[in-house]
Amino acid sequence: MTRQDGTPPYGTAQRIRTRAIWAVALFTASLPPAFIGFGIATATDDQTNLAMPLAFIFWSTGLLFALWAAVPTLRYWDNLPGQVRWLGSLPLLSVSLFLSVGLIGILPA
Repeated sequence: MTRQDGTPPYGTAQRIRTRAIWAVALFTASLPPAFIGFGIATATDDQTNLAMPLAFIFWSTGLLFALWAAVPTLRYWDNLPGQVRWLGSLPLLSVSLFLSVGLIGILPA
C-alpha cells in the first residue's frame, strides 16, 4: 500500500534486502550440484542423477526470490536509498545477463 506522498511502506527496504540476499544465496547453492551433475552426465553412461534437478530447484527458487525483490524495487525506485535500489535489482540483472550470454553461446553463428 503506497502512501499519498509516494514513499514506500515501512519495512520495504528491509524486505527487499532480505529477498535479494536469499536470491544470491540460492543462486550460489545451485552451482555445486550443477557442476557435479554435469560431471556425472559427461563422465558416465548413466544420464540420470539427482544433482541436476537439485541445481534447477535451487536456481528456480532463487529466480523467484530475485523477482520478489525486483518488483518492489522498481515500484518504489525513486524513494529508495541507492544501496537498496542496486541490491534489489542486481540478482535479476545478473540472471538475465547469464541467460543472455548462454543463449548467444548456444546459437549458431
